[in-house]
Amino acid sequence: MSSSRRQILLGLLAGLCVTPALWAAEGKAEGLTAEQIAERHVAARGGLAAWRAVQTMSWAGKMEADSGNSVARSQAYVAQMWDKRSPAARGAAMQAAEKGEAANPKAAKPVQLPFVLEMKRPGKSRIELEFAGKTAIQVYDGTQGWMKRPYLNRDDWEAFSAEQAKASAGTWNLDGPLIDYASKDTKVALAGVEKIDGSDAYVLEVIHKDGTVQHVWIDQKSFLDVKVEGMPRRMDGKMRAVWVTQRDFRQVDGGVKVPFVQETAVEGYRETHKMQLEKVAVNPKLDDMRFVKPGA
Repeated sequence: MSSSRRQILLGLLAGLCVTPALWAAEGKAEGLTAEQIAERHVAARGGLAAWRAVQTMSWAGKMEADSGNSVARSQAYVAQMWDKRSPAARGAAMQAAEKGEAANPKAAKPVQLPFVLEMKRPGKSRIELEFAGKTAIQVYDGTQGWMKRPYLNRDDWEAFSAEQAKASAGTWNLDGPLIDYASKDTKVALAGVEKIDGSDAYVLEVIHKDGTVQHVWIDQKSFLDVKVEGMPRRMDGKMRAVWVTQRDFRQVDGGVKVPFVQETAVEGYRETHKMQLEKVAVNPKLDDMRFVKPGA
């Protein structure tokens, strides 16, 4: 497995957050202000009252670990992390997996990893991800985070770095950048209009309280957030822009709408990685202890 693909695999639990530089195409806003666009967006997502009633949410589904890679090759890579054989023997195992993929290209399929994401106000999250028969876990209590990655032969809990904690603060939250934004001292501005998947979308600048700017693309017809950007992600030793395209919005319990397909792209990488939801639960009972380091 290449270095770039390895970085993408290791970055899955760091969060599928979104980010980067924007080159907004100029366009007319058809007389709507940024605030009016944001208001219509919130209504399209179910309405402010409905979202304020949501205190917890859980998602279950599958993530693509390495689009375009064969299952055999990805499993061979993960297995070699704790393989006690010599590097030469481990390399031979990887080559054998790649040779098998070349001989049978129909067997090359994206690796689908089952996951469960739980979120609770204010800003708490827990992700469990199954890979190679093991469950990796990441928890965030709203301020600090910890992770356990047994697929890398790391069975002890590791604390988030300052960079990871900062990224997690804006990654998994119930509201997103525009729902109830005014109560968070967030401001919005219209940056232009761009084509997203062939349709025109307003480009909103979301100016957060700390001065950071995030861009959100709002479809002109549905007023749904079809693309979002957020914090950069460190890949191959440098910070890279990341963005998420959102599709297949469905109404769930409580009348709120959630994107059941999210596709993440990283600057400088050709491959994208899809997250497909299969089940969404609104306001499940989630104890606060699920979001702290076990034993703390």
